[in-house]
Amino acid sequence: MASRLQSKPRPGDLIEIHRCAYSHWAIYVGDGYVVHLASPSEFAGAGLSSIMSLLTERTIVKKEKLSKVAGSDNYQVNNKYDDRYSPLPINKIVKQAMELVGKELHYSLTSMNCEHFVTELRYGVPCSDQVAEVATKVTVGASVLAGLGLIGILLSRSKRERQ
Repeated sequence: MASRLQSKPRPGDLIEIHRCAYSHWAIYVGDGYVVHLASPSEFAGAGLSSIMSLLTERTIVKKEKLSKVAGSDNYQVNNKYDDRYSPLPINKIVKQAMELVGKELHYSLTSMNCEHFVTELRYGVPCSDQVAEVATKVTVGASVLAGLGLIGILLSRSKRERQ
Protein backbone atom coordinates (compact mmCIF):
# COMPACT_ATOMS: atom_id res chain seq x y z
CA MET A 1 0.00 0.00 0.00
CA ALA A 2 1.28 3.49 -0.82
CA SER A 3 2.30 5.89 1.91
CA ARG A 4 -0.28 8.38 3.02
CA LEU A 5 -0.33 11.94 4.27
CA GLN A 6 2.79 13.51 5.67
CA SER A 7 0.52 15.54 7.92
CA LYS A 8 -3.16 15.37 8.74
CA PRO A 9 -5.15 17.53 6.32
CA ARG A 10 -7.30 20.38 7.55
CA PRO A 11 -10.17 21.99 5.65
CA GLY A 12 -8.81 24.33 2.99
CA ASP A 13 -5.52 22.45 2.59
CA LEU A 14 -4.14 21.71 -0.87
CA ILE A 15 -3.66 17.99 -1.45
CA GLU A 16 -1.04 16.93 -3.98
CA ILE A 17 -1.57 13.42 -5.36
CA HIS A 18 1.52 12.03 -7.06
CA ARG A 19 0.57 10.36 -10.33
CA CYS A 20 3.08 8.71 -12.64
CA ALA A 21 4.21 11.74 -14.67
CA TYR A 22 2.39 14.63 -12.96
CA SER A 23 0.60 15.65 -9.78
CA HIS A 24 -3.18 15.82 -9.45
CA TRP A 25 -4.43 18.48 -7.04
CA ALA A 26 -7.48 18.59 -4.78
CA ILE A 27 -8.67 20.73 -1.90
CA TYR A 28 -9.54 19.13 1.43
CA VAL A 29 -13.02 20.03 2.66
CA GLY A 30 -13.18 17.88 5.79
CA ASP A 31 -14.37 14.47 6.98
CA GLY A 32 -12.03 12.65 4.56
CA TYR A 33 -13.40 14.44 1.47
CA VAL A 34 -11.75 16.52 -1.23
CA VAL A 35 -13.09 18.63 -4.06
CA HIS A 36 -11.21 18.28 -7.33
CA LEU A 37 -11.48 18.46 -11.11
CA ALA A 38 -12.18 15.28 -13.03
CA SER A 39 -13.14 14.27 -16.52
CA PRO A 40 -16.92 14.01 -16.76
CA SER A 41 -16.53 10.32 -17.70
CA GLU A 42 -13.74 9.48 -15.23
CA PHE A 43 -14.01 7.05 -12.39
CA ALA A 44 -12.12 8.03 -9.23
CA GLY A 45 -8.61 6.84 -8.60
CA ALA A 46 -7.97 6.06 -12.24
CA GLY A 47 -5.38 8.78 -12.60
CA LEU A 48 -6.93 9.92 -15.87
CA SER A 49 -8.63 13.17 -14.90
CA SER A 50 -6.08 15.58 -16.33
CA ILE A 51 -5.45 13.48 -19.43
CA MET A 52 -9.13 12.98 -20.28
CA SER A 53 -9.97 16.61 -19.45
CA LEU A 54 -7.16 17.72 -21.73
CA LEU A 55 -8.72 15.80 -24.61
CA THR A 56 -12.27 17.02 -23.98
CA GLU A 57 -11.40 20.53 -22.70
CA ARG A 58 -14.19 19.97 -20.16
CA THR A 59 -14.02 18.99 -16.54
CA ILE A 60 -16.45 18.46 -13.72
CA VAL A 61 -16.02 19.47 -10.11
CA LYS A 62 -16.38 16.44 -7.85
CA LYS A 63 -16.50 15.86 -4.11
CA GLU A 64 -15.11 12.44 -3.27
CA LYS A 65 -13.28 10.62 -0.51
CA LEU A 66 -9.57 11.44 -0.63
CA SER A 67 -8.74 7.75 -0.35
CA LYS A 68 -10.83 7.03 -3.45
CA VAL A 69 -9.36 9.90 -5.50
CA ALA A 70 -5.78 8.97 -4.57
CA GLY A 71 -6.29 5.24 -5.07
CA SER A 72 -2.89 3.64 -4.52
CA ASP A 73 -0.95 6.85 -5.32
CA ASN A 74 1.02 8.77 -2.69
CA TYR A 75 -0.36 12.11 -1.57
CA GLN A 76 0.47 14.90 0.83
CA VAL A 77 -0.71 18.24 2.16
CA ASN A 78 1.15 20.83 0.10
CA ASN A 79 0.21 24.44 0.79
CA LYS A 80 3.31 25.49 -1.14
CA TYR A 81 2.12 28.98 -2.01
CA ASP A 82 1.43 30.07 1.59
CA ASP A 83 4.69 32.04 1.65
CA ARG A 84 3.66 33.89 -1.53
CA TYR A 85 -0.09 34.40 -0.97
CA SER A 86 -2.29 34.65 2.11
CA PRO A 87 -4.88 31.87 2.26
CA LEU A 88 -8.49 32.99 2.23
CA PRO A 89 -10.59 32.25 5.34
CA ILE A 90 -11.17 28.49 5.66
CA ASN A 91 -14.97 28.81 5.69
CA LYS A 92 -14.83 30.79 2.42
CA ILE A 93 -12.50 28.23 0.76
CA VAL A 94 -14.74 25.30 1.71
CA LYS A 95 -17.97 27.15 0.86
CA GLN A 96 -16.71 28.11 -2.62
CA ALA A 97 -15.46 24.57 -3.26
CA MET A 98 -18.77 23.03 -2.20
CA GLU A 99 -20.78 25.49 -4.35
CA LEU A 100 -18.83 24.33 -7.42
CA VAL A 101 -19.47 20.59 -6.90
CA GLY A 102 -21.32 19.16 -9.89
CA LYS A 103 -20.54 22.07 -12.18
CA GLU A 104 -18.87 21.48 -15.53
CA LEU A 105 -16.00 23.86 -16.27
CA HIS A 106 -13.66 24.64 -19.14
CA TYR A 107 -10.30 22.84 -18.78
CA SER A 108 -6.97 24.06 -20.08
CA LEU A 109 -3.65 22.47 -19.25
CA THR A 110 -1.92 25.85 -19.31
CA SER A 111 -4.49 28.16 -17.71
CA MET A 112 -7.17 26.14 -15.90
CA ASN A 113 -5.92 22.78 -14.70
CA CYS A 114 -6.48 21.07 -11.35
CA GLU A 115 -3.67 23.04 -9.67
CA HIS A 116 -5.04 26.37 -10.94
CA PHE A 117 -8.47 25.33 -9.65
CA VAL A 118 -7.40 24.59 -6.07
CA THR A 119 -4.98 27.51 -5.76
CA GLU A 120 -7.71 29.90 -6.85
CA LEU A 121 -9.96 28.44 -4.17
CA ARG A 122 -7.29 28.71 -1.45
CA TYR A 123 -5.62 32.02 -2.39
CA GLY A 124 -7.92 33.72 -4.88
CA VAL A 125 -5.08 33.40 -7.40
CA PRO A 126 -4.88 30.60 -9.98
CA CYS A 127 -1.31 29.37 -10.38
CA SER A 128 0.49 26.20 -11.38
CA ASP A 129 4.17 25.47 -10.95
CA GLN A 130 3.67 22.35 -13.09
CA VAL A 131 2.89 24.53 -16.10
CA ALA A 132 5.87 26.81 -15.42
CA GLU A 133 8.18 23.78 -14.99
CA VAL A 134 7.01 22.18 -18.23
CA ALA A 135 7.39 25.47 -20.11
CA THR A 136 10.94 25.81 -18.80
CA LYS A 137 11.79 22.23 -19.79
CA VAL A 138 10.33 22.74 -23.27
CA THR A 139 12.29 25.98 -23.71
CA VAL A 140 15.54 24.37 -22.53
CA GLY A 141 14.91 21.30 -24.69
CA ALA A 142 14.22 23.44 -27.75
CA SER A 143 17.37 25.46 -27.11
CA VAL A 144 19.46 22.29 -26.81
CA LEU A 145 17.98 20.89 -30.02
CA ALA A 146 18.58 24.19 -31.84
CA GLY A 147 22.17 24.22 -30.59
CA LEU A 148 22.73 20.63 -31.71
CA GLY A 149 21.21 21.44 -35.08
CA LEU A 150 23.53 24.42 -35.50
CA ILE A 151 26.55 22.30 -34.57
CA GLY A 152 25.43 19.67 -37.09
CA ILE A 153 25.11 22.30 -39.83
CA LEU A 154 28.55 23.74 -39.04
CA LEU A 155 30.17 20.29 -38.99
CA SER A 156 28.48 19.35 -42.24
CA ARG A 157 29.59 22.63 -43.89
CA SER A 158 33.15 22.17 -42.62
CA LYS A 159 33.25 18.59 -43.95
CA ARG A 160 32.02 19.73 -47.40
CA GLU A 161 34.62 22.49 -47.52
CA ARG A 162 37.41 19.97 -46.85
CA GLN A 163 36.27 17.72 -49.72
